[in-house]
Amino acid sequence: MGVAGCGKSSLGAALADAEGLALIEGDDHHSPASREKMRQGIALTDADRDGWLAALGQLLQARPQGAVLTCSALKRAYRDRLRSACPGLRFVFLEIDRASAGQRVAARAGTHFFSSSLVDSQFATLEPPVGEPGVLRLDALAPLSTLQQQASAWLAASQESA
Repeated sequence: MGVAGCGKSSLGAALADAEGLALIEGDDHHSPASREKMRQGIALTDADRDGWLAALGQLLQARPQGAVLTCSALKRAYRDRLRSACPGLRFVFLEIDRASAGQRVAARAGTHFFSSSLVDSQFATLEPPVGEPGVLRLDALAPLSTLQQQASAWLAASQESA
């Protein structure tokens, strides 16, 4: 989880591969109307995200053996909603600064529907999950292999203590 440009999709794919789990790419489940809003640089509202969060919760429930979900989950209410759909859900928070996120989003222009003009609204909406249970905070600027190894080690330690 984290703002646009933090590397959710890249880490999600690497982690799913390393752990032998299905990958659920959250961006694939936005409605056409929400995608169009984001393409136009219009920030999504809680109402826009309602059906999306419900769909993601159902997708997690359909994978009782586990899955890796990439999802911004910017607000605690969104994370709590996903936790209620999937008790025991854990989050890897990819923390990134505004300038780096903006550069990454701008670099993928033309290949992704998300407008770089929305990066500021992502930071304005973000309620960092620091202090919430089941959260690993990582530096999004670390190498992908390092992030994957840190997340895998955390998952293994979490399973041992469960």
